[in-house]
Amino acid sequence: MALLEVRDVSKRFGGTQALERVSLRAEAGRVLALIGENGAGKSTLMKILSGAHAPDGGEMVFAGHPYRPDGPHAARLAGVAMIYQELNLAPDLSVEDNIMLGSERSRWGCLRRGEQSPLVRQALDRLGHPDLDPTRPVRELSIAAQQLVEVARALVQDAKLIVFDEPTSSLTHADCKRLFDVIRRLKADGRAVIYISHFLEEVREICDDFAVLRDGRSVGAGQLAGVSEDQIVALMVGRSVDDLFPRVPHTVGEPILSVSGLWGAKAPQDASFELRRGEILGLAGLVGAGRTELSRCLAGLDPVRRGKVTIRGQITRQTPAARGRAGIGMVSEDRKREGLAQSRSIADNLTYSSMQPYQTWGWLRLDRRRAAVQQWMERMQVKAASAEQPVGELSGGNQQKVAIARVLHQQADVLLLDEPTRGIDVGTKSEIYRLMGELAAQGKAILFVSSYLTELLAVCDRIGVMNRGRLREIRPASEWTEESIMNVAVSG
Repeated sequence: MALLEVRDVSKRFGGTQALERVSLRAEAGRVLALIGENGAGKSTLMKILSGAHAPDGGEMVFAGHPYRPDGPHAARLAGVAMIYQELNLAPDLSVEDNIMLGSERSRWGCLRRGEQSPLVRQALDRLGHPDLDPTRPVRELSIAAQQLVEVARALVQDAKLIVFDEPTSSLTHADCKRLFDVIRRLKADGRAVIYISHFLEEVREICDDFAVLRDGRSVGAGQLAGVSEDQIVALMVGRSVDDLFPRVPHTVGEPILSVSGLWGAKAPQDASFELRRGEILGLAGLVGAGRTELSRCLAGLDPVRRGKVTIRGQITRQTPAARGRAGIGMVSEDRKREGLAQSRSIADNLTYSSMQPYQTWGWLRLDRRRAAVQQWMERMQVKAASAEQPVGELSGGNQQKVAIARVLHQQADVLLLDEPTRGIDVGTKSEIYRLMGELAAQGKAILFVSSYLTELLAVCDRIGVMNRGRLREIRPASEWTEESIMNVAVSG
């Protein structure tokens, strides 16, 4: 019997039909994978489950009773907990205070820690992490440990259904394994889990059942054991995807970027390499190995202690503006906080870094800019109501397309792409891989930072591995395997 049943749920926002007669079921003691492209309706459905949105039609049944929460608090009281990709924690409070947030034990306005502490210890024990110090401030914890605090909070609140939204997007490989152990414990404890992820290999490892959304509709569901990966991808994108890693023929030319003995504040440490026209150079390594810091130093965003960066044989000033004028463009791994201005329009985000083509005697020619932005949106296949729509309203995949379009619009010849496919669906990933190949064929040079080793091996010409701030080794992609990359990333 299903713990949760969603039947023909619909939701409209103005002229946009976000969900249309969506149905799914989640059973106690099983993990349901909710799969779909960015913009398929997964987030809207989860917000309805969590009480953040009310459905326009349809019904939900939870634990045998009609379920229609009038807010997030009502959903938590009913037994539904959400673990969002962007964690909802109070960083200056302790582990215990975060776990008990909203469920504090008190009398006459005073906390009764004697009652709370055993509940916190019990929750951490059940998750297999009794070593986590309840008195430690949450800001001092790793992302994986902070995630654990959110799950422990769900247990204290006696959640029967726990939803994980892209939980591994910022985790190391080892932390992913620990998270899967936690989910298996929740499953063994008789709780239902909904797991949202774009990584099909993760889905295959941890989930029992699947439900696929496409364009706001239910298009497939069943047990994972009875379906292939190709079938799931075809359901997601509405067509057969023969090549998830398209390779566009391109020729590697002369060096355009040369780095010699580069030292940052903490990382990189003594990094030296060349990046050539028409080349896709991958950069692998564990979280904290210095890959992002290296990219930021090259873009002029972080200070450089010493070393030399030359572009087309010329040394430029160490500022973002100077590096941008020299032809370097960067797509940040954190598109929400620094990669894009979330409250501004697509047009603003796409053109902010290069407004000169639309200026006449100090005036901004909006008509000229509007036409150019429309061309870029069509080229990048950005799905949006208009160029004036705020970027924050777009799906993750469409936001990433806008971020990449921005650096192309500024005529960058060297593209620093830091985790450009993180949180992106399979179909959009394939589009980005193809775009990278097309850019390389046009003579662009690409530094591609990724934690997803499969895509590095499939897309790159060469791959370098970083360990503890140092760029240890660069070889042709054909000479690497996932095992050899991890060996260098771990041991150096």
